Amino acid sequence: MLKAAGPDSVLVVPACCTSVIQGIYPNTAMNIPVYNVGFATAAASASGMSAAFRSMGKKTNVIVYAGDGGTLDIGIQALSGAFERGTDFLYICYDNEAYGNTGMQRSGGTPLGAKTTTTPGGKTDFKKDIDAIVAAHEPPYQATACAAYPQDLFKKVQKALTFRGPTFIHVLAPCPPGWRYETGKSVEVGKLAVKSGMWVLYEREYGKLTITGPSKAAIKKPVPLEEYLAPQGRFKGIDRKALETLKQRVDRTLKRFAQEEAGVC
Repeated sequence: MLKAAGPDSVLVVPACCTSVIQGIYPNTAMNIPVYNVGFATAAASASGMSAAFRSMGKKTNVIVYAGDGGTLDIGIQALSGAFERGTDFLYICYDNEAYGNTGMQRSGGTPLGAKTTTTPGGKTDFKKDIDAIVAAHEPPYQATACAAYPQDLFKKVQKALTFRGPTFIHVLAPCPPGWRYETGKSVEVGKLAVKSGMWVLYEREYGKLTITGPSKAAIKKPVPLEEYLAPQGRFKGIDRKALETLKQRVDRTLKRFAQEEAGVC
């Protein structure tokens, strides 16, 4: 993401895993300015920062980099406000589908059936559709990506930063300790999420949907959902009803995206 954005960029980071991995000042892992802010305030802070830069005639990329807890849940009010105001910034949500920084508690991003420290028997609710919520604000550009497809992510970040106004990229970020699989399988798990249709790659430019990358093939013939769930301990012992419900949800989602791209819905 930073390679695509370039050096004239700043990161706004709420409480999340990135707050920890950046290291201790002055020896940090980032080579651009990073602003660590309150859990609920990332988009609001970015709004003020963007307005300040633009008032000085600077085109500096203002990028929020937040997890699913700080986006789908705690930060959603500030996110909605910034998009409604037309803030010129890029909001990236890297989604490991739980509150990873504090022990993998259930979040609005946790999928049905997944076990977390606060849903030991498996979550009984669907994952919140933050992309539909963002789309309702009619941004000029939004997209989904997956860490297992870095070139796709790179291109989408570059493209998002060519637009003025609020843009949004939702990135699936497989998490070995939280999802309970072997670390070396991260790329495999991420690709299975896409190939099974559990995660769909697309772009939405001024409202027009385009399915991208391997999701084009998944729309036509997804791999069995069980192949994606099987390596993950968080889905171990998922009950048959939850599995069938997930399958039906994936099938409906793929059909809906295919119809929308074809302009028939």
